[in-house]
Amino acid sequence: MILVNGIAADSVAASDRGLNYGDGVFRTITMRRGKVLHWPLHLTKLRADCLRLDIACPSDNALAPDIAAVARATPDCVVKIIVTRGAGLRGYALPAHASPTRIVIASPLAANSQVVSGVHLHLCALRLSHQPALAGIKHLNRLENVLARAEWGDASVAEGLLCDQDGNAIGGTMSNLFIVERGTMATPDLTRCGVAGVTRQRVMQIAQRNGLRCAIENIPLQRVYDADELFLVNSVIGLWPVARLVHQSWVPGAVTADVKRWLEEDDAAAA
Repeated sequence: MILVNGIAADSVAASDRGLNYGDGVFRTITMRRGKVLHWPLHLTKLRADCLRLDIACPSDNALAPDIAAVARATPDCVVKIIVTRGAGLRGYALPAHASPTRIVIASPLAANSQVVSGVHLHLCALRLSHQPALAGIKHLNRLENVLARAEWGDASVAEGLLCDQDGNAIGGTMSNLFIVERGTMATPDLTRCGVAGVTRQRVMQIAQRNGLRCAIENIPLQRVYDADELFLVNSVIGLWPVARLVHQSWVPGAVTADVKRWLEEDDAAAA
């Protein structure tokens, strides 16, 4: 199912700025039994990202019927919500009276969302550029991620690790990274590049509630190799332990298992 401004459709205007410039934001969320998991957090992030780009975020009254239609048709699915600035004339200047485009897409749930033994990562050659004005936002211009994902075709590799131009680990092409060192966690600083995902936020909140220290820091690539445990998260895959990156291997450890259990319990309470 695809809804464009609440109407079943599979296209947008050729003049839409999301198509022309990547001028918009999106969220990708899991729906189970007709309920979007952690909807308040996703809506808050959608609003925050729209605000950063000065795009009018759709209201609850606009989004609720779209979500309800998806729930009736495919109660267990992945929901992608896209908000673009809307149509505009040629050129980068913002339209004087923009009318945002709202797109809601339902896709099948990933078959490999539950990983126990750990995933293999590719170390991406592409380096993320620094752009603090866009850092943290899940904006539509994802060409860096597209090019990074094109670096491997091996089906045994589940994800790629992206670093910035200074050699700091930032995250996966579609996920956020956490490392575990001597029983404490750290996740990369995303103030210069990268996407600050909702599940990353949830992991930090859950860790705090359970007395587990989690720092936001620059994480050079060597520190990733030296870590005791690694895991990746996003709102669709949940948590993936990392088993291998280039020459280094890991066995999913106790902290990773605890965080995975806490996330699953949180999901169950939200369902």
